[in-house]
Amino acid sequence: MKKMMIGAEVFIEPGQTPEEIDLWFKRLKECGMTITRIRMFENYMHQPDGSWNFELFDTAFKAGEKYGVKIFANLFPSTEFTDVGGFKFPKSEENLQQISDYIRHLVNHFKDFSSLYGWVPINEPGSGELPDDDFSRTAMAEWRKSEITNEYNSQGFNTLDFSKERFLLHHNTWFLSWLTDQIHLHHPNSIIHVNNHAIFQHVAEYDFPKWRNFLTSLGGSAHVSWHFGYFSRQQYAVAMSANAEILRSGAGDIPWLMTELQGGNNTYSSFAPMCPTKEEIAQWLWITIGVGSEGSIFWCLNPRRSGFEAGEWAMLDYQDHPSDRMLAAAAVINTINEHTALFEQSTVLDAGIHILYSRESLWIEKALQIKGTMYEGREQGGCMKSALAWFEALTELGVHASFKEIGEFDFSKDNYETQTIVLAHQISLPSKYWDRLKSFVKLGGKLIAEGLTAYYDENAYTLMGRGFPFRDLFGAAVKEFKVVKNLFAIKLNTPETELPAHLWRGTLELESATAAGYFKGEEDAEAEVIASRNIYGKGEVFWLPSLIGLGSGISGNYTQLTKLIREELKISLYHQPLLFAKHQPHMVMKTLVISNGYLTIIVNKSGSVKNIVLKTNVLLHPELLFANRSGKLSSAKDILIHAEETMVIKWINH
Repeated sequence: MKKMMIGAEVFIEPGQTPEEIDLWFKRLKECGMTITRIRMFENYMHQPDGSWNFELFDTAFKAGEKYGVKIFANLFPSTEFTDVGGFKFPKSEENLQQISDYIRHLVNHFKDFSSLYGWVPINEPGSGELPDDDFSRTAMAEWRKSEITNEYNSQGFNTLDFSKERFLLHHNTWFLSWLTDQIHLHHPNSIIHVNNHAIFQHVAEYDFPKWRNFLTSLGGSAHVSWHFGYFSRQQYAVAMSANAEILRSGAGDIPWLMTELQGGNNTYSSFAPMCPTKEEIAQWLWITIGVGSEGSIFWCLNPRRSGFEAGEWAMLDYQDHPSDRMLAAAAVINTINEHTALFEQSTVLDAGIHILYSRESLWIEKALQIKGTMYEGREQGGCMKSALAWFEALTELGVHASFKEIGEFDFSKDNYETQTIVLAHQISLPSKYWDRLKSFVKLGGKLIAEGLTAYYDENAYTLMGRGFPFRDLFGAAVKEFKVVKNLFAIKLNTPETELPAHLWRGTLELESATAAGYFKGEEDAEAEVIASRNIYGKGEVFWLPSLIGLGSGISGNYTQLTKLIREELKISLYHQPLLFAKHQPHMVMKTLVISNGYLTIIVNKSGSVKNIVLKTNVLLHPELLFANRSGKLSSAKDILIHAEETMVIKWINH
C-alpha cells in the first residue's frame, strides 16, 4: 500500500541562520508537507584541515524532528561551486575512494536522526554521453572482457558499434549499485531512492529493471523548463503524464514518486524561463498521483542565495511566505488527507494499451545525425516524439495508456486478448524481441506498427529486404520509403480516414495481409498499398509505414488519428470503464482503481470552459472530491470544467 508524501526541497548553504532554517520547516508543516530532500554538500561539511563540521545540516535535521518532516538525504560529494547537477561518475580511483570516505562520514553521522527517511545516492543520474576520462576508459575495457557475445550478428554484415552506449547503460547501473553498497555498509537496509532526469532524452541510459534490485523506490525530476523541450506549454500536462508513466513502468513492483517537480520561477537558468501558475502546480501534482506515485517533492522550498540558480525555483516568496503555488499544493494535500485511505489503496488502471519504445532506436537515431536539411522525423528525438504523439492522442480520448521500454513489457503471459502494443516509428527492433512480438500477436494481441518501425536491428543493419524477419507476422514487406514533404495526406479505406503524415511514404508488397489503404500518384500509375492488416494466430497486426503519429503532432490536430484509434482499438476501448464520449483535444484524464469503483483526474488544457461527457460501460455514481476553478458535475456523466482546471472525481459502483 502506498504512503502518500508531498513536500518541497530545503536548500541548505552557508550563511543561513538557525532561525531561517527553522522557519522553512515550519512552513512545510503549515502546508501539510511531510517530506523534503536536502543536498548534503561535502564542500559545506569537509573542512580544509580535513575535519568535518556538520552543524549547519544538523540544524536542518533537528528542525525536521521538531516539525515531523522526513528527509531524503541526497549525496553531493565535493564538486565545483558552479556544478549545479553534481557528480555523475567517479573521475579516478582516487576520486572513488574520496567518495567512499565522504559516504562513511556522512552516513554514520546522520543515520540516527529520526527525521532521516532515506538516501538518494546521486542527483539526477544520466549524462548523455560516456565521460572521457581514464577511469571510464579502464572500466569499459574491463567490461568488454566480460560482455556476453550475442549469437545474432546481423547476418555477418559489418555494422555500427554501439558498445559505448551499452557500456554507459551498464556503467550507470554499476555506479548506483556501488553507491548503494557503500551506504548500506554503514546503514544496513536503509531506504535508497534515485531521481533520473531529462527522461525523454536520457532514458536510453536507464536500465530500470536492474535498478529495482537495489532501489527501495524510483523517482525522477520533471522540471518543465529544463526537460520538456519537445512540448509547448499547453502540452506540459500530457508531458508530465508521459514522464510519470515511464517512471511507473521502470519502477515495476517497487514504489515511485516524483522527486523533483518545478515549484517556482527560473530567471536565468534553464532552457525556457517560466513561472508555473498555481493551476499548473495542481495539474502536475494530481497527474503524478493519478499515475500511481507515492507523491512528489517540489524543487524547491527556499531559493539558494548565491551562484547559478540564485533566487530561483522556490515555492516561498523572498519574504518566506507561501506563494500562490505553495497554497495550491496545500489544497491538494488537504484533499488527500481527507481521503487518505482512498488514495493510498488505489492502483493504476490497466487499460491494456501500451506505447513501447526501444533504447536501440534512440541510440541509432543519435548515431545517424548529420548536418543538413532536417525534419523532425529524422532529427534526434523523432522516435520518442512519435511515441509521445500516440500517447497524446490516446490521452485526448481519455485512455490511460502505459508508456514503457520494450524490455519492460511482460511477454510471458499465455493470453493477450484485449491487449494492444503500439510501435510508433521505433526504427530498431532488437532481435531478442522478434519471437516475443510474434508470440504476443499469436496469443491474441493487437500490434500497431507505423513509421519506419523495424527498419533496423540493434546494430543499425537494415531489416528491409527479402529477409525481413516480420514478413509472416506483418503479412507484408516494404517495397520502398519515399521522401514526400513535411506534411502530406494518407488516405485509408478501412477505416475511411485521411491522416496527416510526415516526411516518408512507405509502400507495401502484400503476402497474407489485406490492404487498408492505397496511394495513386500519376493518373496512369498503378495504385500502391500504403497500409495493411494481417491476422496472425489469434491476433492482428495493423501496419502503416508512414509517420502518422508525428504527422498528427506536427499538424497540432489528432482528430483523424483518434478516429483511426477508435476503429483499430475498439476491443480494448470497449473494456475501459471510463472514457471521453468523444475526442477532447488538450484534455488529460488519468484513472485509478479503488475497492468499489474508480478515481478520475481530469485536466483541461483546452483554453476554454468545456462540458465533458464521459462514456462508461458500468453504472457508476460520481462524487466530486476536488475542483480548483468551480467545476461541477452537471449529471451522472456530464462534467463542466473550466480552462486550466483540475477535477478529481470518485466513481462508485451501484
